[in-house]
Amino acid sequence: MAGSKRILAIESSGRHASVATLWGDADRTRLIGQTLLVGDERTAQVLAPTIQQLLAQADWSPKSVELVAVTVGPGSFTGLRIGVTTAKAFAYAIGADVLGVNTLEALALQATPSALPLWTILDAQRQELFAARFVANDQFDVRTEVETCIIPQDEWLAGLRSGDRVIGPALKRITSRLPSGIEVFPEKSWQPVATSVGQVAWKNYQAGHRDDVWILSPNYYRASAAEEKRMK
Repeated sequence: MAGSKRILAIESSGRHASVATLWGDADRTRLIGQTLLVGDERTAQVLAPTIQQLLAQADWSPKSVELVAVTVGPGSFTGLRIGVTTAKAFAYAIGADVLGVNTLEALALQATPSALPLWTILDAQRQELFAARFVANDQFDVRTEVETCIIPQDEWLAGLRSGDRVIGPALKRITSRLPSGIEVFPEKSWQPVATSVGQVAWKNYQAGHRDDVWILSPNYYRASAAEEKRMK
């Protein structure tokens, strides 16, 4: 079991990004502060100053951060590269641990706990979705039932069953096509945020998970358009 630590979390998988500071204790995490970055603000030039400002608000020096958490995918190629590169550079510079978090796992934490199945979805373009399915035990400890995958949108919709719950930014364009009996979480919870990234990372960190700052990289779950063109 890890002791108490200061955590810096970065989420940059989509159109919007966020940065959060959290305090991790033996049995929980406590949010210190979070800043949301919208649209064009999700750039390397803005992310670093935002981290600096957030640390100042928490009265933390950069070197006091002990764990840096970051989403590693799925998500936007550009966004993930910016977030992971920033997290690795920061962690290396101050000697902190670094831990990558699956975007859909962080998103699952933003849903109200329930034993019912939960689907988390992101837009994968090309009429496809990044999707993962989660279930919870009696203590509402969430575990992955279907690992992150890329699935045709129509196939995913056809496989939904009454009682399934759904969360994620991909809902913006498919909500009207959901079958009856599906629970959709409020839109304000659809976007993954850094607070959830930090919470997942802390749970995994306490379980003994660590990433190598030299090896950690985004997991895009598919080749880029340029790579696919080259392979053809």
